[in-house]
Amino acid sequence: MPKLPFVSGPKAARALARLGFERKRQKGSHLVMRRGSAVCVVPMHREIDQGTLRGVLRQAGISEDAFMEAL
Repeated sequence: MPKLPFVSGPKAARALARLGFERKRQKGSHLVMRRGSAVCVVPMHREIDQGTLRGVLRQAGISEDAFMEAL
């Protein structure tokens, strides 16, 4: 499995949108996205830590490989 890259919050949100997630709301620097019953919170920071990104992907219910392809 390739190592997750360091990505920005907006770039991660675009990749999730390509995977079918929709923007629901944003409060401050945290964006809530939803696809069906899966909900994930994306921090809109300049750079998301790899552990935080793994947590977002776990919330979203998608694999790291699927996310890498959507980037």
